[in-house]
Amino acid sequence: METIIPEYEIIGNPKLLMGSEPEANKSMPNNNLFEPSTRSTNNRYSAPAPANKAQSFQPTIQPAYQPPPNYKIQGPIMKNEAPARIIPIAALNPYQGRWAIKARVTAKGDLRRYNNARGDGKVFSFDLLDSDGGEIRVTCFNAVVDRFYNVIEVGKVYLISKGSLKPAQKNFNHLKNEWEIFLESNSTVELCPDEDGSIPRQQFSFRPITEIESAENNSILDVIGIVISVNPSVPILRKNGMETQRRILNLKDVSGKSVELTLWGDFCNKEGQKLQEMVDSGLFPVLAVKAGKVNDFNGKSIGTISSTQLFIDPDCPEAQGLRAWFESGGRNTASISISKEIMPGGSKNEIRKTLTQIKDEGLGRSDKPDWVTAKATVVFIKTDNFCYTACPLMIGDRQCNKKVTQSGNKRWLCDRCNQEFEECDYRYLLQVQIQDHTGLTWVTAFQEAGEEILGCSAKEMYLLKYELQDDTRFGEIIRSRLFHQYLFRLKIKEELYGDEQRVKITVVKVDKVNYSAESRYLLDMVTKNLRNRKQF
Repeated sequence: METIIPEYEIIGNPKLLMGSEPEANKSMPNNNLFEPSTRSTNNRYSAPAPANKAQSFQPTIQPAYQPPPNYKIQGPIMKNEAPARIIPIAALNPYQGRWAIKARVTAKGDLRRYNNARGDGKVFSFDLLDSDGGEIRVTCFNAVVDRFYNVIEVGKVYLISKGSLKPAQKNFNHLKNEWEIFLESNSTVELCPDEDGSIPRQQFSFRPITEIESAENNSILDVIGIVISVNPSVPILRKNGMETQRRILNLKDVSGKSVELTLWGDFCNKEGQKLQEMVDSGLFPVLAVKAGKVNDFNGKSIGTISSTQLFIDPDCPEAQGLRAWFESGGRNTASISISKEIMPGGSKNEIRKTLTQIKDEGLGRSDKPDWVTAKATVVFIKTDNFCYTACPLMIGDRQCNKKVTQSGNKRWLCDRCNQEFEECDYRYLLQVQIQDHTGLTWVTAFQEAGEEILGCSAKEMYLLKYELQDDTRFGEIIRSRLFHQYLFRLKIKEELYGDEQRVKITVVKVDKVNYSAESRYLLDMVTKNLRNRKQF
């Protein structure tokens, strides 16, 4: 056993009882009164002869137990309404009856909904940190969510009591605590209005990048480093059919190693966009990652999860030391990547190809589509059937987007949804010819890619051409978008048209060329080619 808290204050007003034997012992008769009688001739015990016929021995009867006044049957037992004493998070365990903790919220999860055999439900959780450095996760379900979700704010200090402790689920809980608090209907959460400077804002356990190389796959850790490159955000299709965003950046530290950090979802557009703007402007910020997940696919990398937190240029000694090292020469220090070697201008697993290579290498002719990136210039845009009228109705959480036709009453009809409506959507279906230094090809650009190329919505272009019939303005917009250079993310797949197999190239995403990142990519290509020539 390990003593966690060496001293406790005295509870109540205990008194030392000074006295002799209990009253029951005083009333006991002498032992000689219970001596056995002499044996009779028939070996039976006879009754003892009384010493005096007028007096006979009467044994003393012990009085019945009388409960203390507070516990008489007349009323309920008194309840202890005194407030629970505040204890450190590290001292919490499931066997304590009454406890309270004072801690700061360091992270708050999103409200999530679920469905299982018991029905629908909702859940959210938040992490706490106290003045002793103890951390613990708190989880709320259903009705408790309604009570506390809007109350909890990151950075605020709360007094929390009356919750149950259960073993932490380490698959989802990365905190260094074997327990997790579950708040219940009688739990209390009170905001502490006065700021408590003894409780830190955040607690890190940074690992040097060189140690990540030996870290276990899927382990959760904290890392800090200088952001040396940030790649554009790209769309990724999940296994469930939903699309999300991914952005890759690189960190390096004083250990002489660098590592990839993959941002997913909202991290790409919030912190990721800010980091890209800083790096493109010549700034190299310090980034602290709280609760990043290790991935060992083709080397070691770090990825964000729902509980990950990113801190740009944090105010902590580690960040200050890293900045001082970078400014005093670390900027020019070469670093070795522990992740899969990629070009600084490209995303993870991104394959750069020229337009001629797409044809010469037979891309798209296998069972699965090929995904490549090409830097090319728009040289021609077809204006016939450049968009289509689409169904605006929602099917689940996705829009139908099927082509609709106008009926006789000027309402739009969707054959798939079998419904009519007053207004429809307009979606791009652009046929675009792109060209690089090796050749040219035709590609198809749908809604988002079409908007990026033409710089306006499909509805605006449809109204100009077919309702306002302003061919002059329509033509000006088309001509103004020619000879612009982009990075095209392409999906290449062979499809059947009638009886003929054709390779179809679809634009998944269009990005304006980031010339700073592109220059780094080209310089790296030159360095690699020189290195390869020396080897031969």
